Amino acid sequence: MKDDLDPTLLEAPYPLQTHLGIEMTAWSDGAATVELPIQPFLGNRQGLPHGGIHATLLDTAMGYAGCYTGDPDRKQNALTLSLTVNYVGQARGTRLIATGHKTGGGAKTYFAEGRLTDDEGTLVATASGVFRYRSMG
Repeated sequence: MKDDLDPTLLEAPYPLQTHLGIEMTAWSDGAATVELPIQPFLGNRQGLPHGGIHATLLDTAMGYAGCYTGDPDRKQNALTLSLTVNYVGQARGTRLIATGHKTGGGAKTYFAEGRLTDDEGTLVATASGVFRYRSMG
């Protein structure tokens, strides 16, 4: 899926992204995809990937979806104002894949929706969020 990612726009991963092993695999105007291999250290008491991991992946994908500029010299950041996650299934594969899509907004805030699947296509969670653009100054 890395074919959907312009390498000149790839940013260095932020610390939590590095720690967990989250990899961006697609990023374009209004859309982003991040992936994470399922590892034992991500598990909850039942041995399943923790719901907080699902929320983190969805928040990350939706955050990036609204911050694409197409220009490596014009970086845009955002803060999450609201995040709603709906847990709908159980991952069965070896990777979690979160896709985010900007759905609307204006000059200061934007709305996004996300879907989390595994690499076998199982829908694990959906999300919606509100984000505020953050000045880079």
